[in-house]
Order: sequence, then C-alpha cells, then structure tokens
Amino acid sequence: MSDAYERFVRPLLFALDPEPAHDLAIALLRAASRSDLALRLLKAFQPARKAKTVFGINFPNPIGLAAGFDKNGVALPAWAALGFGFIEIGTITAQRQPGNPKPRMFRVPGQTALVNRLGFNNQGADAVAERLRKLRARGNWPVAPVGINIGKSRATPIEDATQDYLHSFRNLHPFADYIALNISSPNTPGLRSLQDRQLLAPLLWAVQQANAQARKPLLVKISPDLSSRQLEELITVCEEHEIAGIIATNTTIDHSSITPAHDHEGGLSGAPLRQKSTAIVRAIAARSTIPLIASGGIIDAVSAREKLEAGAQLLQIYTGYVYRGPGLLREIGEALP
Repeated sequence: MSDAYERFVRPLLFALDPEPAHDLAIALLRAASRSDLALRLLKAFQPARKAKTVFGINFPNPIGLAAGFDKNGVALPAWAALGFGFIEIGTITAQRQPGNPKPRMFRVPGQTALVNRLGFNNQGADAVAERLRKLRARGNWPVAPVGINIGKSRATPIEDATQDYLHSFRNLHPFADYIALNISSPNTPGLRSLQDRQLLAPLLWAVQQANAQARKPLLVKISPDLSSRQLEELITVCEEHEIAGIIATNTTIDHSSITPAHDHEGGLSGAPLRQKSTAIVRAIAARSTIPLIASGGIIDAVSAREKLEAGAQLLQIYTGYVYRGPGLLREIGEALP
C-alpha cells in the first residue's frame, strides 16, 4: 500500500500541470474530510504513534504538514486521518488575495523539487476564521495540533506590516495551537526585509502584546538564504521577544542546482534545498535553545533523520509528500527512535 501512490496516483496527478494537480488533491481531501467512511480509509496510511511534547504542545508524532499545502484550512480532518502529527495551514493574509499570475508552480524533473511563486493566494483571515469556527462547531476538529501560518498582504506597505499581521493574528488566534509568522517567502515583494532587526523587533513586540492574555506559542518562519550575521541577529531578536520556536526554513532563491532549461522565478523546495536548510537548523541549534521545526528537503527517512540529528525537534514536509505521498509519512515514522 505504501507505494501505491507513487505507482498509480502520482502518474495521474503529474499528467496535469502542478497547480491544477494540487487543486485536485485538495478538493479530494476536502471531500474526504466530510465523509466518515473516507476518513476511516485514510487512517490505513497512519504511521505509528510516537508522541512528543514541544513548546507545551503534545504532538502524536513529530511529522507535520508544512504551510502552503492547505492554504485555507479546508481539509483538516483528512490530514489528521492520514497521520500527520500536526497540520500547519496558510499562509493566510489579512486581505483576500489571488496571488501572482499563473503559471506559478513548476516541477523540476528528476530532482524531487518544485519551484513556486504563488504569492500567498488565500481567502483572507476573516473567511478562514469563519470556516474554522464552523468546523469546530460541527465537532469535526482534528485531534492533531493545528498551526496557523500568517503573512503580510501584498497590498500592505511594509511600514504597515505590523497592523496587517495583527488583524490576522486576532482573528485566527482562537483556532490555533500555535501561530507562525511567515517573514521569509520570496514571492511577496519586500517581505524578507521583516527578518531585519529594525522591522522584526517591533513586529514581534506587537504580536506578543496581542498574545499576552491567552498566550499561545508564537513561531517565526525564516529564510534559508540568510547570512551568518543576519541569522545571528535574528536569533537574538527571537530570544529577546520569547519566541517559542523557529521554522527553518522557507524556500530558497538559490537555483544554482537547477539547469536553466528547468528553472523558473520563485522559491525552490525539495531535495535541492536539503543541505541549505539543514545548515540553518544546525547553526541555530548550536547557538540557541529555541525549539526548531525543520522544513526543507525532507524526502525520505535519511533526510528526516539528518534534520533531527542537526537539532530539530519537529519536522514538516510538503514537496516530499507531493512526490512520495502517504508512504513517506510511514517511512519516516518507522525510522524515528
């Protein structure tokens, strides 16, 4: 059963362009989320339970779904049934937005990689909050923890970013086990400048103020393209503002591993990102005790163990799941101590 996806399902999905294939997969999982029978069938793919507690949250296993797959949180019950130890939805912005012009998602043949320039296409914080409210009211809330990843609306000037994040934070806070601030996507102009101290410090201060009354873990998702100096500065700011965890990393703008014939503008994910993201995880772990969620280039058990040995407490997968399907979750789960 573990290789059925790669033998039968993936060829059908890969016959479509990447974004339509993704939309089809999400539509099927959304439909499955409303069917008790479908959810029971999906549970056949679950890995063994290997519980772990990180920043005060109990995770049934340390393998999570990375943000970007289910941007609007439409298939939470299905992801939990498939056996993910946690589900991070988003990136969600204060304003509904269509994202960048299509085509904006590309496979890299033979490299287990994707390039995307989606640009935070999502339905907006208000609409997603209403969907999550209804899901909870129906009693279909997943047993796995839910993280909510929020970002800056494209139309919002960088100097107004804090208020933009706060709108999303306040609306989505009641539904999140943790909230992640995406300050590192390469597909929203100027967003990565929020990783600089002069912009990051006031943002974290303001969000932590809003987080004070019903405190939940606040995480930051960072770029793999930071210099050593930039990374050191960012860690210091995160420690000063009591950030609960760092997600390392987002996609990279370094496309040196891709042949020009298959290259496109956007963020690169998958196997070519593995070394760069692991190096960031290792550098943070050597410098700080902030818990780490490793994301980037996890395509098999070996790459998953590499991230844990580098210092990560939790893992997130996306591109590897596109290529490997539910079997990847079980493979990693079996390899965990």
